[in-house]
Amino acid sequence: MIGKLNHVAIAVPDLDAATALYRDTLGAKVSAPVPQPAHGVTVVFVELPNTKVELLHPLGEKSTIAGFLEKNPSGGIHHICYEVEDILAARDQLKAKGARVLGDGEPRIGAHDKPVLFLHPKDFVGTLVELEQA
Repeated sequence: MIGKLNHVAIAVPDLDAATALYRDTLGAKVSAPVPQPAHGVTVVFVELPNTKVELLHPLGEKSTIAGFLEKNPSGGIHHICYEVEDILAARDQLKAKGARVLGDGEPRIGAHDKPVLFLHPKDFVGTLVELEQA
């Protein structure tokens, strides 16, 4: 069902410092900050040869990333994203196997302008999993 690893998302308390770390220390290609008001985050995309890293920073009062950073003030891995060919078929197959889809269970458009769903971390060994339609 799952395809390639699309990205690993890391919540960061200081987006400029995290961007500089990936760009200047690790030598990665990084994007400019991209505000995502619908998701309550500002994102910097770190391009790697085989995947991406998303640096997430809170945007707005309702940002779930702000809550994550309150519990993890130094930041940390927030979620992992896998690609799927058909997000609705993947959702239905996962729900039939007992997995919980967060929210209303309907895909919404994610930071890469593609349909996404999130799966409950308690069903995936403590990891918040995002599925993105390839």
